[in-house]
Amino acid sequence: MSGALGKDLLGLEYLSADQIRRILDTAEPFKEISERAIKKVPVLRGKTIVNLFFEASTRTRISFEFAEKRLSADTVNVAASGSSVSKGETLVDTARNLEAMRIDMVVMRHMSSGAAKFLADRIESSVINAGDGKHEHPTQGLLDLLTIRDHRPIAGTKVCIVGDVLHSRVARSNIWGLLKLGAEVAVCGPRSLLPLGIEALGVRVFRRVEEAIAWADVLNVLRLQLERMEAGYIPSLREYYRVFGVTVERLAKAPRELLILHPGPMNRGVEIDSRVADGPHSVILHQVTNGVAVRMAVLYLLAGGNPDLAEAAKGGADR
Repeated sequence: MSGALGKDLLGLEYLSADQIRRILDTAEPFKEISERAIKKVPVLRGKTIVNLFFEASTRTRISFEFAEKRLSADTVNVAASGSSVSKGETLVDTARNLEAMRIDMVVMRHMSSGAAKFLADRIESSVINAGDGKHEHPTQGLLDLLTIRDHRPIAGTKVCIVGDVLHSRVARSNIWGLLKLGAEVAVCGPRSLLPLGIEALGVRVFRRVEEAIAWADVLNVLRLQLERMEAGYIPSLREYYRVFGVTVERLAKAPRELLILHPGPMNRGVEIDSRVADGPHSVILHQVTNGVAVRMAVLYLLAGGNPDLAEAAKGGADR
């Protein structure tokens, strides 16, 4: 099974600018399906998709499930805690056993960077990376791109990623995607939460959030991934908010109106003020809505769907 994207979606690093645009363009007609009274089209009828999640997830897992069901695919959800992995079975053996049941795609989240590629190299079914360690989260990057594009052209836009960049797979996917589509990209955070040498990717580095706000058109605010940290990264949550929190008071000094994104889940009062998260410049819920359309587009294209026929496909026409 191979389409406009090839067999798998492993990361935005591996896609061309044209492929990224193709996904975003294909997502556009799929947005309308979620606004219907009957939110279903038969585009993936007969396809079987396994959601294999080795890490906790709410938004990504549910968003993929909605995307799959709205395209009429048959779906199976597997959590590591309730599978043979908890009995010592390897990732590859788990996937090969599932593949023996004649599945078509695997959507996988895993705690290890590179796990999605490791699996994709060993099974014939398509693999979609739903987040692998600190490596990439490509569908989150794509939905962030679509959300920005809904409000302004991406090329030439200044986007600053603020917060825990060190542990963030979302940051890496955003950086790859934004740069390929012609945006200017910066990161901002404590030295302890910025990867060494990140400037080599082609991004600017700000040490103060006030400087980032003065420069940017868009802020993508990341949560502190406390579950991936040991002691010593920050003095305290209160101190982090005092120095790096995106607050109403700080945004009031911006020379222009900013778009505010956040991949979720949010730690209100830590990386972002509730008044900002719920304020007029926030597009956080718009991101969630776009996530379903983007994932529908990825599933459609990996299943061999023609991007030029996506408008017809949403009405149930032949692909």
